[in-house]
Amino acid sequence: MLTQTTSRVLEPSDLDAALAVLDREPVANAFVTSRVRIAGLDPWRLGGEMWGWYEDGMLTSLCYAGANLVPICATPRAVRAFADRARRAGRRCSSLVGPADATAALWRLLEPHWGPAREIRAHQPLMVTDRMPVDIAPDPYVRRVRKDEMERIMPACVAMFTEEVGVSPLAGDGGLLYQARVAELVGAGRSFARIDEYGRVVFKAEIGAATHQACQIQGVWVAPEYRGRGFAAPGMAAVLRYALADVAPVVSLYVNDFNTAARRTYRRVGFQETGAFMSVLF
Repeated sequence: MLTQTTSRVLEPSDLDAALAVLDREPVANAFVTSRVRIAGLDPWRLGGEMWGWYEDGMLTSLCYAGANLVPICATPRAVRAFADRARRAGRRCSSLVGPADATAALWRLLEPHWGPAREIRAHQPLMVTDRMPVDIAPDPYVRRVRKDEMERIMPACVAMFTEEVGVSPLAGDGGLLYQARVAELVGAGRSFARIDEYGRVVFKAEIGAATHQACQIQGVWVAPEYRGRGFAAPGMAAVLRYALADVAPVVSLYVNDFNTAARRTYRRVGFQETGAFMSVLF
């Protein structure tokens, strides 16, 4: 056991201690927890390092350092230690994302070295529900995407990502990693869509992270020509029904605060704001 106050890269043998930290906030940590439960703490399998912060020999805070830099249950002292480690390592991530307070503190320390950011989304409400809405009927045409429908769902996923993040997921490696991630969700039965009679995607969403305690809906998108025609709320209700029945007892998502239409839709389906995330995009 470490007796001093320090940070270090966690090893596979630290898995139980890391999960104990992650399980303290199962909804906010669903994304990282889902990866850790599948891959463990081996950096090659996890897709990044897990940094740990110890107070008097006890692991109290984490930071996932992969494609995203994600502070987890991070105290102010842990944030300073993680920022110092990140600064020394150099920026290898495409974004900082996590609970708003810790992420803002982390960015204040890193901005002089990593800035300027391409975009900062300082307040992204975290919304949660554990039940179906009473007054929104699920869209009966929203269903799981089949493995043979990759060519149909992929353009919608690319359009959603580009619209949401501001850059195409096809840049860099030609989209190989992104296509693999979409295929992974389709294969796991966690990609959902309404596809019209012409094979066009009208609505789509994914359950992007899943643990036995909570799951997170992501990638919600309505084709531009169908917006404003009432597809979003019933579509979300349909995905929520699948999530609660097959995946986890609590369902979450986070949304940009300026996306008032989406926030209104999620509230109609029964999601309530319980906290906030922050994203810094490079």
